[in-house]
Amino acid sequence: MYGLCDCNNFFASCERVFRPELNGRPVIVLSNNDGCVIARSNEAKALGIRMGHPFFQIRDLVERCGVAVFSSNFALYGDMSRRVIRTLRTMVPAAEVYSIDEAFLDLRGIALGELTPLGRTISRTVQRNTGIPVSIGIAPTKTLAKIASKLCKRYSRLEGCCLMHREEDIEKVLRKFPIGDVWGIGRKHRRMLQEAGIATAWDFTDCSAAWVRGRMGVTGLRTWSELRGEACIDFENAPQGRQQITVSRSFAHELTDRHSLHASVSTFASLCAEKLRRQRSLCGELTVFIYTNRHREDLPQYFESETLRPPVATDDTLELVSLAVQALKRIYREGYGYKKAGVSLSELTPKQGAQSDLFDPVDRDRRARLMAALDAANRQFGRDRVIVASRELDPPQMNRQHLSRGYTTDWDEILTVKA
Repeated sequence: MYGLCDCNNFFASCERVFRPELNGRPVIVLSNNDGCVIARSNEAKALGIRMGHPFFQIRDLVERCGVAVFSSNFALYGDMSRRVIRTLRTMVPAAEVYSIDEAFLDLRGIALGELTPLGRTISRTVQRNTGIPVSIGIAPTKTLAKIASKLCKRYSRLEGCCLMHREEDIEKVLRKFPIGDVWGIGRKHRRMLQEAGIATAWDFTDCSAAWVRGRMGVTGLRTWSELRGEACIDFENAPQGRQQITVSRSFAHELTDRHSLHASVSTFASLCAEKLRRQRSLCGELTVFIYTNRHREDLPQYFESETLRPPVATDDTLELVSLAVQALKRIYREGYGYKKAGVSLSELTPKQGAQSDLFDPVDRDRRARLMAALDAANRQFGRDRVIVASRELDPPQMNRQHLSRGYTTDWDEILTVKA
């Protein structure tokens, strides 16, 4: 059996841990530059606040209903996530981190009758140790465990754990579970399935294997098998490298000149390259995107991206920055105010055993030593002490007017207890 531990309204819950007076009060967390809503407590959801809701559109509602507002404090959330994982790993054979607020639990070999008590104990212990409420879903496959965790959030009578293993119970749940909410079904496949008359997860399991494979490939067939109770997604004891790396930013104010965008895109490409080297991967494709402010209907709109491929898969900051700048030149248009830009790396492959090019003009060994020296200098003397010249020398400070304290990440902001 597999388990999924899902932190409830994680970012909002992290803020409540250190502000218990907010329990029962609507809480929202905003994206970078306080742009839009990225996390909501149940009370905020009940007010009709949506994920991605622009903050400026709900200011009146926030003031009228006493909604507590926080800027995103990712240092705090990351630290709280690590605390949750540490607690989980003391209670189960293994825990696989899936995202900042989710982890799969390896429950194979544990007797069926012990799973529900164990799940409830895990839920209580995590909340006691960290203050974060969690929902535990347990099922024969990872995909079914994800569904079980969603049911656990919905029904408080389950006391923090939903065990879903009997065939009749699984069928009952899948008959009502929307196909678009199934883990592994993206927007493109959801649209295709709905057009084919497949509205629920049970409808999907009724399809033939040949039909699923022909329209959704091996990945879709794997999801189909998992919903039918066949475990196809193995447990990973070590975290896998990312399949895509993206760094982007919504700007506090629209950027209208190419030089400002140039500096920002160079910064994003540099940060992507650092992340790429940390996971020991190479990049075969780079995409740059720029967006205007879609909420400003009084201004002209422009959304564009450009994808380029390096001659040889690389993790070299100089090469990736050069590619990003080339891509920006192709898509930049004057006369627009750009609100967001970003760089995305894809077609990532392990660096070990990478295929070289006989006619590659770059001295790869020399460049590798240069990147190693760059990373070492920044680790020893501080982040961004050595950077490429096209980057932002003095990056603008993000608009975070509602930022909470670094309760667990900054010695100067740690809580003071008076006894």
